[in-house]
Amino acid sequence: MQQLQKNNNVWGIGRRLAVRLIQLGVETLQDLRSADAKQLRSHFGVVMERTVNELHGMSCLRLEEVTPPKKQIISSRSFGEMVTTIDGLREAISTNAVRAGEKLRSQHGVCNAVHVLIETNRFREQDAQYTPGITIPLTEATSDSRRLVAAALYGLRKIYRPGYLYKKAGIMLMEITPAAVRQQSLFSEENPKLAKVMQAIDALNGEHGRNTISLASEGIHQRWTAKFEHRTPHYTTDWNNLPIAKVYACDALECDCVMKGGQ
Repeated sequence: MQQLQKNNNVWGIGRRLAVRLIQLGVETLQDLRSADAKQLRSHFGVVMERTVNELHGMSCLRLEEVTPPKKQIISSRSFGEMVTTIDGLREAISTNAVRAGEKLRSQHGVCNAVHVLIETNRFREQDAQYTPGITIPLTEATSDSRRLVAAALYGLRKIYRPGYLYKKAGIMLMEITPAAVRQQSLFSEENPKLAKVMQAIDALNGEHGRNTISLASEGIHQRWTAKFEHRTPHYTTDWNNLPIAKVYACDALECDCVMKGGQ
């Protein structure tokens, strides 16, 4: 019989708590299972009562199987090099809007506003600083990446100023509600057939990899993207990142490559 103090495998019962249980005559796991849950609650609280009930096979602690939908979705990234033109910012903003749209559709939601921001590098004190942001309300709630990108680019045109070295750009989807309870206008711009286009794009990108299908405004070369030269390799999830061991086959009696460091 397992002793609570010596070999305790019950989650939430530490050494000190085990001593107090033993003082009440609860010395083993069987004693704990047979104890009066209500009485133990009076001494140790509701957590102990639940523990006893769990030992009887009664589920008392609820596990969240589904992540609660987010009220806001943010997608932003720093650039690998400074961006000075609106074209580079347009690609970054479009890419972030598309990523946010994917997340929004994955939780079956729609948003009513898009917030756009661009930033200079605040750590470069020698540079002129500019960190604007603007919120663009939508005429109708949507999760269509094309409409999200259009709103985001409209906001970018409003806040962009030439002459600055931009380091970061991002968007935030706001006022998110479930798509199932969306109230459509009589003059709705949402076409049910076009919604299937987004579903098809998500399915293809999910099956064949991100950017299998992308919007033209996201660009092709994306020179502004962050550099990953010093990123830790994915040894356990990517075959291409597995370490390579080189073996030199030679006659140890005749070859002096070991003495030369394997060259």
